[in-house]
Amino acid sequence: MRVEVWFQDEARIGQKNSLTRVWRQTGSRPAAPKDLGFASAYVSGAVCPSEGKTAALIMPICNTVAMNHHLREISSQVAANAHAVVILDRAGWHRSQGLVVPGNITLLELPPYSPELNPVERIWHYLRSHWLANSVFPNLADIMDACEMAWNRFANNDSLVRSLCAVAWAPPLPAL
Repeated sequence: MRVEVWFQDEARIGQKNSLTRVWRQTGSRPAAPKDLGFASAYVSGAVCPSEGKTAALIMPICNTVAMNHHLREISSQVAANAHAVVILDRAGWHRSQGLVVPGNITLLELPPYSPELNPVERIWHYLRSHWLANSVFPNLADIMDACEMAWNRFANNDSLVRSLCAVAWAPPLPAL
């Protein structure tokens, strides 16, 4: 049986969006939109860098029920002849008694306070800086649409998935 190494994390994207640097003529001051709303959505994303595969769900809430849906989505992307080791942080909903882990997945927690070990953190930075920053979203539906567009642009580029998420300490594993 082959083993696929996956990394998983969640990010909150909302109306209080981040600002990024932009090119502008010297001496001029660029204008950047800013919103005071409170609506936000959560992107639950997972990647298998060695295979260039991704799995994501965009939801208005982040809890155990949402995590169960995301684990089923990851499970559906794992090859039929493979087992996935999903590496994730220690969020409460990742350790909940109500968590239902599919049979083709094993969860492996990262050490506490070590987000730098999870390459999915790089995805959130990339999505925000390339497609989600300097934007105003009128409502939750627009936030979710923007998140979907950003994730799909990322996920449809295998070389980007591999280059952003490959880590030397988790190389592709040989079949058992």
